[in-house]
Amino acid sequence: MASHSHEPKVTVLPPDKAKIKKLWTVALILLLITILEFIIAFTVPHEYETSRVTIFILMTIVKAAYIVGEFMHLRHEAKVLIWSILIPMVFVIWMLVAFVYEGMAIFNTRL
Repeated sequence: MASHSHEPKVTVLPPDKAKIKKLWTVALILLLITILEFIIAFTVPHEYETSRVTIFILMTIVKAAYIVGEFMHLRHEAKVLIWSILIPMVFVIWMLVAFVYEGMAIFNTRL
């Protein structure tokens, strides 16, 4: 049987235990935050709707930042790159809050 030189050589590497452990740690942290969100959703009375929504928004931002930091490797990048992403994001969030506040004010004056 002739050997073909164009066939790729496959090298099987052993699993990287440290990377697997890190993935499970990240998954566990995200799971704990999600469980905390569910607890808040089902235990906080409806009278505290504004507080509950604020907590959800903050927890969502924390989860998003953690996901971006770990899976998109932003946590290990240069600080200038991190700030170039975070500063515009703060202004976008501020803009959204301002638009919602103004929209609710206009809606309440029309009633």
